[in-house]
Amino acid sequence: MNIQQAKEQIQYAVQAYLETDEFGGPRIPVERQRPIFLLGAPGIGKTAIMEQIAQEMGVGLVSYSMTHHTRQSALGLPFIVKKNYMGEDYSVSEYTMSEILSSVYDCMEQSGLRQGILFLDEINCVSETLAPSMLQFLQYKTFGRHRVPEGWVVVTAGNPPEYNHSVREFDIVTWDRLKRMDVEPDYDAWRRYAVSRNVHPAILSYLEIRKADFYCVESTVDGRRFATPRGWVDLSDTIQLYEEKGYPINEILIVQYLQHERIAKSFAMFYDLFRKYRQTYRVEEILAGNANAETMAQAQRAPFDERLSLISLLLETLQGDIAKLDQREEAITQVSALLKNKKEAFANGSAQEDAEALKDISQQLQEDTRRKKKAGALAVRQERAIRTALQLLEEMRLSISEHPDMPPASQMEAVFSSEADAVAQDAEDIRTRMEHMLNFCERAFGEGQEMLILVTELSVHALSAQFIARYGCDAYYRHNQSLLLYDRRNDLLNDIAALNLDDRAD
Repeated sequence: MNIQQAKEQIQYAVQAYLETDEFGGPRIPVERQRPIFLLGAPGIGKTAIMEQIAQEMGVGLVSYSMTHHTRQSALGLPFIVKKNYMGEDYSVSEYTMSEILSSVYDCMEQSGLRQGILFLDEINCVSETLAPSMLQFLQYKTFGRHRVPEGWVVVTAGNPPEYNHSVREFDIVTWDRLKRMDVEPDYDAWRRYAVSRNVHPAILSYLEIRKADFYCVESTVDGRRFATPRGWVDLSDTIQLYEEKGYPINEILIVQYLQHERIAKSFAMFYDLFRKYRQTYRVEEILAGNANAETMAQAQRAPFDERLSLISLLLETLQGDIAKLDQREEAITQVSALLKNKKEAFANGSAQEDAEALKDISQQLQEDTRRKKKAGALAVRQERAIRTALQLLEEMRLSISEHPDMPPASQMEAVFSSEADAVAQDAEDIRTRMEHMLNFCERAFGEGQEMLILVTELSVHALSAQFIARYGCDAYYRHNQSLLLYDRRNDLLNDIAALNLDDRAD
């Protein structure tokens, strides 16, 4: 299965394991809740999907690599206690709580979340002394005398032995206690994730042309050469920051992430071209509907890889605008809900009291955010929206503090309405920019493969799809309908071909 399918299977399993019966007990007994085991090559995104699952499900996440754990650190340290059995005193060994389990309790205390995922990576690399205890853990979810807290699901992961010399082969007894999922690299599944994560457009354009470079592991006389999904994502984050700072981006940097000389060199050359296209094509003019004849002519005669780069540049800018709009819309929704839930705090209060109430709301929101972030249950998109909401609350507080003679409610409403009006205007501007982008590409590329890629990207990206559903875009609907008709025509032709009409007897 690919990583997206694995993510879905894990979500289903976590939901099933958390189901309770009419008495509040687990529908599937704890000893029958097989820990999930993700087996896949390094760098394909096993850890990343655990973070996504926790954030989307609103549960905690505690991650541990088992490679460095000994029997003592996993099970806890022994200590002596005095006990009396049938009138006789005895010295008995007990164990302190495992570092791993104590981290789960820490997460619960700090985040306020009572359900979560304990993710143990590299579980097939545990030390020989710890291996026997892992059988007990896998079935009964206990380390020593201490059990994984109720409401927490165990997910494990590891690499196949060909990628890691420290891997221990599991026997049937161990496999029979695991819910195994074999995960293979899949570019299309990863690309959907990469688009939602805003991976650098140069990387997306390059891999669209050279999909074989998405995941590549080769053995040479000098050792392993490899490029992995993790390497591409980490490189994307670095490129975006380096571009902001004006630092050089070249093969010397790229090979640090893509440890495959041919791929690193190839992408370095492509990135130089991509940067040239960014300077050559005036993206803002295209989105404003002011592209000149020279820009149009260059796009029309451009080779396919250059056209893909242009589409990526246009989408990068537009998706950035939509992301900022989404952030502000979510902030407005959050502030509205917070003020509605705390409306009694503003009843008959003075300007000073209302300003203090807004400050208290902001502090509580910050504390809730800190707890969720500590638990790994807060996505970057959510955190940015919360920051915007805090800015809006602070603007309201300052307005009330600076104008104590004016009714606080009307000031809060004025700030709120001003932001809502600005968001509505931004949405209209983005819709117009999207129309201009689609119209330009239609004139430059016709109804070819480039338009298919452009419309597909707008449909696949969650934020742009959500934007179109909410605000509409006539050009998108027109091209999307054409592509749907084109796909339907191909389906019908394939159906007819499958009938083998020419082969039938008269």
